Amino acid sequence: MAQREKKTLMHKVLNTIKKYHLIKTGDILVLGVSGGPDSITMLDILLKIKQEKQIVFDFVVAHVNHMIRDEATLDEEYVKNYCIKNKIQFYTKSIDVQKIANTNKISTEESGRNARYQFFDEVLQKISGNKIAIAHNKNDKVETMIMNELRGCGIQGLKGIEPIRDKYIRPLIECERKEIEEYCKENNIEPRIDRTNFENIYTRNKIRNIVIPYIEQEFNPNIIETMDRLSNLVIEQEAYIQKQVKKVYKNIVLEEKIDSSQMEQYIILDIKGFNEQEKVIKSNVILYTITKLFNTAKGIEKIHIEDIIKLCANNIGNKYLMPNKNLKIFIKNGKIKISKEV
Repeated sequence: MAQREKKTLMHKVLNTIKKYHLIKTGDILVLGVSGGPDSITMLDILLKIKQEKQIVFDFVVAHVNHMIRDEATLDEEYVKNYCIKNKIQFYTKSIDVQKIANTNKISTEESGRNARYQFFDEVLQKISGNKIAIAHNKNDKVETMIMNELRGCGIQGLKGIEPIRDKYIRPLIECERKEIEEYCKENNIEPRIDRTNFENIYTRNKIRNIVIPYIEQEFNPNIIETMDRLSNLVIEQEAYIQKQVKKVYKNIVLEEKIDSSQMEQYIILDIKGFNEQEKVIKSNVILYTITKLFNTAKGIEKIHIEDIIKLCANNIGNKYLMPNKNLKIFIKNGKIKISKEV
């Protein structure tokens, strides 16, 4: 029974890796491992895939001690001992997450996430690696979708957590939490349990422990699968839209000056070509252009995009918008100049 279950989940993860090209021959990964069921299962399965040479790659393990829970040191020792036993290079760092949260006036969740990703990046550079593996699962993906919609993120938010985004990969993204827990049980793995996951003081915990179980009981026992299918559909549609956006951008871009070594960085678009597009394309062209300049469109909200589209539609010269202190959109002589202010 144990052997069958192990192979089932392992094959599922391997299929996910192959389907999304998450790990390729020669890759060097940093695995973010807390010691909980998800991350220790990811570590255990990737170790077996490596040992069986189904993919030729290498990895190290990185663990962050958040210094919040009394058991945090035990979590660190648990992951360290697994790595020693299996001859895996292990990196750890203790970070006072609560202190950082208080100083920066952000949530403990955000502070912890920032600390983890920053440390993973440090380790990645140290080992000259190229990818970071995070143990998000299908349930995490659905929880994120619900959180995004509660925040008003629109269709984009329904993508949830993607299997791969830049250097971050998620080998367990097609596995449900119950499958992961069963894998641990059948393979005699005793993961560390974070008791804060059961405290309904965080939005995600409320969705995980209250909202989803209520929906499963009262409306749809297969809500995780249903939402996952919706996410995959949105991702497919988004991929098509982005393909069209790139074509439009190529046709209407007049000048690009995006060399980071230059004092002035900007992109100029033809306003006539821009105004001829459907609104959904306009919105995505704006986001695409801003991302080219800043490597992100974070902080650009729906209201900003609406204002930019309206400004371009009016096409009145010498008018500009500044959605934030670093971004300026200027209209002049039938052109849209989107510039990075320094």
